[in-house]
Amino acid sequence: MIAFVSGTVAGLGPDTAVVEVGGVGLAVQCTPTTLATLRVGAAARLATSLVVREDSLTLFGFADDDEKRTFEVLQTANGVGPKLALAMLAVYSPDALRAAVAGKDAKALTAVPGIGPKGAQKLLLDLKDKLGAPTGTGAALGVGAPVSAGWRDQLHAALVGLGYATREADDAVASVTAEAEAAATPDIGALLKAALRGLNRR
Repeated sequence: MIAFVSGTVAGLGPDTAVVEVGGVGLAVQCTPTTLATLRVGAAARLATSLVVREDSLTLFGFADDDEKRTFEVLQTANGVGPKLALAMLAVYSPDALRAAVAGKDAKALTAVPGIGPKGAQKLLLDLKDKLGAPTGTGAALGVGAPVSAGWRDQLHAALVGLGYATREADDAVASVTAEAEAAATPDIGALLKAALRGLNRR
């Protein structure tokens, strides 16, 4: 098991960071809010979870151990694989997910791409005693710091990374432009949540 990676960020993509460790570039899949905290050329330390399949080894990276643990617990629910677990953490912070499950808020879970009303109800049952109680210390969405530069590109990349078509992502970015421009430092996490709400009302 690779518990964490620590090194220099060599590259960033819509859903992947490449971290150079000992001369080797490790591709690590991350949530948009975690990616927003990384900068090419800067040092980074990511808690990681290695998912082993017959035809692949995939490393998932997280801003902290709480996010990593939540990712792993989510996959114990029936029908939840690493991609859906990562999508859930792209929309909600670990504590927000704990609050949703503790409050039996199925509607909140349907904000995640790939989760419908029936799936949300099943997840509430499966995760009822696994995630624990909310601590009240997490942000409503993600763990990323507010980012002012290039928010449009980051938000668009996050939406495409979650599976939305380019045109849908374009429309969603346009729908939150006023909110972003009204803020001194646009928060990618908050904008992503607002964009997903708009997409799910269609």
